Order: sequence, then structure tokens, then C-alpha cells
Amino acid sequence: MDCIFCKIIEGSIPSKKVFENDRILAFHDIQPAAPVHILIIPKKHIPTMNDVSDEDAPLIAELFAVARQIANEQGISEAGYRLVNNVNKDGGQVVYHLHIHLLGGTKLSPLLSDIQS
Repeated sequence: MDCIFCKIIEGSIPSKKVFENDRILAFHDIQPAAPVHILIIPKKHIPTMNDVSDEDAPLIAELFAVARQIANEQGISEAGYRLVNNVNKDGGQVVYHLHIHLLGGTKLSPLLSDIQS
């Protein structure tokens, strides 16, 4: 498999880890879009959110729990942060291994949907 995130999980590509357990790995993005930009990934290779099965529901819930924990540890939970999951080409997905971007450490501009509501 030629998945960069799978290679990071196996250790053949180094990363600056902030969290790891048997199911999840979180590490700093090498091209940060915010002062805090951490990628949270399942160790199970799931290409996109569209490929998540009903059996994966506990894993997806754990991804969000880990995101909350990391936001607290990074000191950004009170001020606020953003979680982003891009799906497929038009959604902006570049690496086809499910991942959540945790962004914070600065005031983030509102998303278009936030402005219109």
C-alpha cells in the first residue's frame, strides 16, 4: 500500500507524535494552516468518510474524543478550535486515509455556512 499515513503509522516515515494508542495516532501537520494543526488518524486504513462502516462507529467516536483531549492538552479548548474532515477530491481530500484536522491557536475565520446562518 502506498499510503503516506500508513507509512507514518508503521514508523517508516517519521512524525512529531502528540498521541498514540492501539487504534489512533495523532501528529503535527508538516504544513500547518494554524499555530496548532494536528492530524488525528485511525490506524485502520479507511480511505474516506464514505468508507466508514457501521462497525467503525466506536472508532470514529474515539477519534473525536482524542481530538477533544488533544485540544485540552494544547490549551486551545477554551478559546476554540476547528475539526475538519475533507472527503474526496472536491471536498479537498489529498491523502486517502481518513483523518481529522485539529486547528487552533488563533482566531479562525468563520466558514461560509457560519456567516449565512
